[in-house]
Amino acid sequence: MADPQTPPSTALQAYLDSFDQLMADLGRALAEQDWDALVRLNEQVKPTIEPLMTSLEAGQADPELVRTRLEELRQFMDAAGEGATRAKAEAEQALKGVNRNRSAAKAYQNVSTTQPK
Repeated sequence: MADPQTPPSTALQAYLDSFDQLMADLGRALAEQDWDALVRLNEQVKPTIEPLMTSLEAGQADPELVRTRLEELRQFMDAAGEGATRAKAEAEQALKGVNRNRSAAKAYQNVSTTQPK
């Protein structure tokens, strides 16, 4: 088991740094509501976590270091899900507004072009 008092190995530190960078990128993409970037970054989550989990299983990583990062990821996923739900609702409302405007414009066009008999 890794001793929490000793610094992580160079490889483990690289895995931790990679995870931290990915989380920063994910947070930025969510804040900017850049859904394309979130999709791309989401594809990197599993390959980024796997070496951390392997190090943990081999006793080379402090479980608390990994646990806190996994908790951070879980919290991010919850926030991203809420953000996506909110964005979907906003898009639906905007689409309803467009449809109402289109219907109103069509009705106006029908009234204005109708010739009296």
